[in-house]
Amino acid sequence: MDFPKINLHTHTAFSDGRNSIKEIVIKSLKKGLNYLAITDHFSDSWKSGVIPTLNTTEKIQEYLTQLSDCQNYLKNANTNLKLYKGIEIDIGSSFNFIKRLIQPAKFDLILFEYLETPEGLAYIRNIIEYWEKSNLINDNFPLLGLAHFDPSNFMYQGLNELIFFLKEYNIYYEFNSSYYEYYSRRNELFFKKLKKYNIPIAIGSDAHISRGLTDIEEPIEMIGVYNLQNNLKKFLVRLKNRRESY
Repeated sequence: MDFPKINLHTHTAFSDGRNSIKEIVIKSLKKGLNYLAITDHFSDSWKSGVIPTLNTTEKIQEYLTQLSDCQNYLKNANTNLKLYKGIEIDIGSSFNFIKRLIQPAKFDLILFEYLETPEGLAYIRNIIEYWEKSNLINDNFPLLGLAHFDPSNFMYQGLNELIFFLKEYNIYYEFNSSYYEYYSRRNELFFKKLKKYNIPIAIGSDAHISRGLTDIEEPIEMIGVYNLQNNLKKFLVRLKNRRESY
């Protein structure tokens, strides 16, 4: 089964990537990608003391503006590349920090990073419920996913709770080529449950430099191994139908 070239997890110089947004977009065009998301880091945890992050209103607005400019360029040039505005939220960040700076409808997709415990599930649930109660969820609400998630943290406790959580909020699992060990056979039960409950899946490389943009072959191979092609097709339908956020 042939799929478009998709990479929905990349970084730029707005956080810990090496290239500008424009450079990543131009390289993605040259490499023949069909779907690209730029998902720079958002954090006020320990991580913010190690790498640059999207940590102010002004920086986030400039980030979104540059993404909009590139979206308009791609649209006007009638290219085969679709660009999505993303952000990667470190769930070690404070709740008030997320509430104050994240306006979800301004993004096409949001990745949650460092989900490792049932308490992390509850934290993400609280974030989503806050957005719901604050009327921040509308017809243009972003796609939600888990960044480089390690299923082994839930294999012996809380696996069913995790699956039902993903199903309830339509959160996708990311096959990330930089963390190939996370989709190894040791987690096969998790992938069987993804198939059984038709949980959407996507592909990302966590590229921090342009040459990593097409590191997507292994995830596609493993999607075939676990017979999750229909899960990816389900996600691609949502992605294609995504109303542009600009």
